[in-house]
Amino acid sequence: MWRRAVLRASCGSAGRRTAVSVSVSPAAGLADRPASTVVSGLAPRQEVTLRALAENEQGSLFASCAHYRADGRGLLDLGAEPSRGGDYAGLEPMGLFWSLSPAGMERPHQRLWPSRVRAPLRVQVSVHRGHSPPGALPGPLLAQARVERWFVLPEVRRIRLKEGLVRGSLFLPPGTGPFPGVIDMFGDEGGLTEYRSGLLATHGFAALALPYFNFEDLPKVMGDFHLEYFKEAVCFLLRHPKVKGPGIGVVGNGKGAEFASSMMTFLPEVVAAVCISGCSSITASALHYDKLTLPGLCFNMSRVSISESGVFDIYEALDDPLDPANSSCRIPIEKAEGHFLFVVGEDDRIWKSSLYAQIATECLRQHGKDNFKLLSYAGAGHQINPPFSPVCLVSLDRVLGVPILGGGEKRAHAHAQEHSWEKILEFLHFHLR
Repeated sequence: MWRRAVLRASCGSAGRRTAVSVSVSPAAGLADRPASTVVSGLAPRQEVTLRALAENEQGSLFASCAHYRADGRGLLDLGAEPSRGGDYAGLEPMGLFWSLSPAGMERPHQRLWPSRVRAPLRVQVSVHRGHSPPGALPGPLLAQARVERWFVLPEVRRIRLKEGLVRGSLFLPPGTGPFPGVIDMFGDEGGLTEYRSGLLATHGFAALALPYFNFEDLPKVMGDFHLEYFKEAVCFLLRHPKVKGPGIGVVGNGKGAEFASSMMTFLPEVVAAVCISGCSSITASALHYDKLTLPGLCFNMSRVSISESGVFDIYEALDDPLDPANSSCRIPIEKAEGHFLFVVGEDDRIWKSSLYAQIATECLRQHGKDNFKLLSYAGAGHQINPPFSPVCLVSLDRVLGVPILGGGEKRAHAHAQEHSWEKILEFLHFHLR
């Protein structure tokens, strides 16, 4: 499946024709693995602009560009030469991929997230003469290559799930197994998000992408939740003949991180939880389990600010979890016997996830626990995805339809995604081995 893409064009130079080519290797590879990009056949020290262009499933175009200079042999290796401008600067071999953003004619703040994991993200990489700024017409085309970024290996099985109350998709690695089991959840945008589960399966996990509202016959809007739904998903996974027990792991972003913490706290079958950009308390809607109810912290819309460009900043909107009046909302994670991995961006502007992680880890310390690790990234914002995913610092809210500030700086956020993913895989393999 994996191959190298090389497409050539000819350009005139000092009365002769030189074949310029751009090689991307692998040309078809996993979306969480790096690719190398090399341009050959340039004149010594020639200045060029590299561009990437991709299209989402709705037909919107995403673009990125960077300025480079060839070495004395007319060779340009993005792993060795720094970008001198454009959408990023410095030595960033994968910068063209993580800096993809809506093209100038498109609606801004869209996210380039795949919803069909069996189809790759297709990216065209092109080389143009001279340095052309972002948004400007590029110089003459010298060479181009087409790249496919896959979120699941072809031999991974995807099984749509309708088991009791539980809905979702189960991804099973190739082979006889059994495999360590992981439940994968995203935030309050709702629906079914599968791309991270597909990647987890390529790394040897039986991964269940678990929606909890706004999917099939689940509730259409986010209301109160019952932990019994998540417990049923845990029991399903552990009963599956391809899943290795006795415990499973959970991964969650945002609201999903709250459920990951709650499952670790109340369900002994959950032995490892990755909590990405989560809160130490239940938020917005109550969580029920048996006779226990954890009410949700409230959002106060009067504390939302709007920039001159119309971007909503909701950083201060959530009530303070440290206020004694909100103590009943706190997830009592000191009861958990498994291991936590907290992943946060220190410039998260959706809410104060760095503070919430400090609250959680301090609570564990005060109870004599050392069953946690904290990854805190300076300059990173809210949505910390697998590596090389396009960084979206402001994104359209799927419910409200308004742009929400996620925070962070693109380059720092991209580095956080790359580093944290390897640590997440390492954490899950270690505790579920």
